Amino acid sequence: MDADTALPSLAANPTTSDPLPPRRPSSLAARAALATGFVLAAFLGVVGLTLSRTAADSSLKGLQDRLQNFVVAYLAGTEVGRSGKVLLPDTPPDPSFSRPGSGLYAVAIGDNGFKWESPSAIGRDFGFLHPLAPGEGQFVGPVDTRMGRLYYYIYGVALDTAEKKSVHLTFMVAQTEDQLADKNAVYRRSLIFWLASLGVMLILLQMLLLRWSLTPLRKVATEMSRVERGEREHLGDQYPAELTGLTERINAFIDNEREQRVRTRNTLADLAHSLKTPLAVIRSGLETVSGESQLRDQVLEQVRKMDELVAYQLARAATSGRQTFAATAIPIAGHAEDLVQSLEKVYAAKNVLCEFDIDDNAAFYGEQGDLLELMGNLLENAFKWASHRVLLVVKMRPVAGRQRPGLWLSVEDDGPGIDDDKIESVLQRGVRGDERVQGHGIGLSIVQDIVRAYGGELVVDRSPEFNGARFSAKLPPN
Repeated sequence: MDADTALPSLAANPTTSDPLPPRRPSSLAARAALATGFVLAAFLGVVGLTLSRTAADSSLKGLQDRLQNFVVAYLAGTEVGRSGKVLLPDTPPDPSFSRPGSGLYAVAIGDNGFKWESPSAIGRDFGFLHPLAPGEGQFVGPVDTRMGRLYYYIYGVALDTAEKKSVHLTFMVAQTEDQLADKNAVYRRSLIFWLASLGVMLILLQMLLLRWSLTPLRKVATEMSRVERGEREHLGDQYPAELTGLTERINAFIDNEREQRVRTRNTLADLAHSLKTPLAVIRSGLETVSGESQLRDQVLEQVRKMDELVAYQLARAATSGRQTFAATAIPIAGHAEDLVQSLEKVYAAKNVLCEFDIDDNAAFYGEQGDLLELMGNLLENAFKWASHRVLLVVKMRPVAGRQRPGLWLSVEDDGPGIDDDKIESVLQRGVRGDERVQGHGIGLSIVQDIVRAYGGELVVDRSPEFNGARFSAKLPPN
């Protein structure tokens, strides 16, 4: 089989299929509504079962009291004649006792085969009835009989005659179970209806509350869309306390991204503009200068300047600036020791002593390269101008309500210092404090760019300890 015939076969019978896209998570409103619905259904179910059970127990207790009251009513109207004849009341305590098949029955049995039945109980079989001792009462049910399931209350009593004789009677009042079941069924239907109505109203209310509660989140999404379309600069500040931290960090992230973009654009523009002059000089020299040696020196000078410009602008472009979502804090002490050890080797002839005053928890929240560039340039400048001593001070400045503390980093030396009228010019690119000292004159300008990128301030003044120069970088908390 050749390859041309095999390929269609493989294409027609693929062994793998494209994976299904991941399922999109449900919205917060849907999750909250679903969870609330389950909780509400479970709660109302438990409430319904509890109320139904309580109502059934209450109905059963009410039935016992009702039957007991009927027994008491019959006892109250019962009389015993002189001959011991028992006379029960002609008017029953409830009309149902007079209606055959009503489901409410009254029966009395006594000595010498005495038996009395209410009209409703005529023709019914009460063979399960047994006499009780005087004063003894029982509530029984439900029991299976030929008439169906019954609840009954039975009570034994001894009535005295005029001849001081006692007549023993046992009264029973019974009721069929279906009457109690019907009553409970009506209650359950009513309970289900009202609980269901309450559940629907609570769900609607919960949906309204969810909509109202999630309004700030929808506002964030709306304002983010407007920021993306360029209709506004930042998110607003009128948010609940729970969202304030989020919106502030989003705004900081937006500012940081814009600052980085502007810094990169300006750096490229400055680099292009700065390279125009050296290139023009080289072109002019190639067109006009006749001496080869003179041309060589001129080209080398311009190439050196171009190299300095490129190094400076690339350093500016690489500055990350303040990072709202920096993963970890960078400890400062270890990096400071490494830098000082390197500088002590470079400036070994000067025998400079560098002292540290660094907080134990001192850390830099940003890129490690920015920290090394910042400290390296300040320490190198101090070693370059110092007579014998340099002091590095790093202090953390925590602020209430801010997750990251501010940072104060200063480098002092015992050199000649900088006059007040020269401070501004020293921080400019390409300017050196003394032309006799080697260097490109761009280190302090890079330091100033880094400090500004992090929203801080670079201050130059006199060292109170050594009376030389002191460069202080103050970075704000965030």
